[in-house]
Amino acid sequence: METIRAEQVVKIFGATRALNGVTLAIAPGELFFLLGASGCGKSTLLRCIAGLETPNEGRILFGDRDVTQLAPHKREAAMVFQSYALWPHLTVAKNISFGLEERKVPKNEIKRRVAEALEMVKLGGYGERSIDAMSGGQQQRVALARALVVRPKCLLLDEPLSNLDAQLRVEMRREIRRIVKEFGLTAVYVTHDQQEALAMADRMAILAGGVIEQVGRPEDVYRNPRSTYVAGFIGETNLFEGTIEQGYDGFSAGVGDVSLPGRVTDPEWQPQPGTKVKISVRPEALRIAPRGEISGKVVEKVYLGQCIQYWLETSFARLQMIELNPQVIHAVGDMVRLTVAREDVVILAI
Repeated sequence: METIRAEQVVKIFGATRALNGVTLAIAPGELFFLLGASGCGKSTLLRCIAGLETPNEGRILFGDRDVTQLAPHKREAAMVFQSYALWPHLTVAKNISFGLEERKVPKNEIKRRVAEALEMVKLGGYGERSIDAMSGGQQQRVALARALVVRPKCLLLDEPLSNLDAQLRVEMRREIRRIVKEFGLTAVYVTHDQQEALAMADRMAILAGGVIEQVGRPEDVYRNPRSTYVAGFIGETNLFEGTIEQGYDGFSAGVGDVSLPGRVTDPEWQPQPGTKVKISVRPEALRIAPRGEISGKVVEKVYLGQCIQYWLETSFARLQMIELNPQVIHAVGDMVRLTVAREDVVILAI
């Protein structure tokens, strides 16, 4: 296990600053996610960590070693690519053993370590099969085995599940997390899939425009977004404008004809009365209640068995809500009243 640090990393491609002073620390044994929309800089940061790109400014450190200028194969890190990058003309075992052969490891040792790697990814006995005879999920496991066989201290994964169908993705999420934890690896995982990150990560960094918007545990980032970008990117939310009101017990925001008590999640920002703000309310936080403070008309619904999604037109915004285990199913056109707890109303800077 090894700490990975990026210190004020800048990477420029022509006129584009793909990374703009990124500083980040990843703890030993942590499964850490880099998350963001296409073009945000997450893959560039991973490639700088791997040694496939060299920063224009700043440093990459593994433990106390400055590896910024070090060749990829000398970093004791292994990378799993989105495309798997397997050789179709080689057997499974030959694909896995390639890195060991390049390192001049003795043949008997190679055979033993390839067998061990196959067992790690639950492909014992598949060594002589052709890559073309393997399913997508099995090929992903081969790519993982090839990375693990060199016994890296760090495992780097660049959107490794994006080519798999939904059921296989869920299965491989569990498998990758099991391997990382069982073998004590520090892992950095790039994805644009929020559900993947929420399900797997110990911590995550949300990137936008080459800078880090927020770092934290999945539940903290989801519950306490510090910007409208993070609130809108992680999961689904209702975002609408309001105005800070004079309050005597925390913050309140006026939205239309409604006053919503809420909370500010950015400790460095204290909005004053009259300040225009954005408000984030997760769909599952809204509740139908006879005396709710928000009146709305059902304009759309989707029945999903264990829950119903409603879209409601209110005086200030169109709101989405999710009702779990519904006892009453409302029809399009029904008028209902909604309530929301103070802790579920997040007040953000515009």
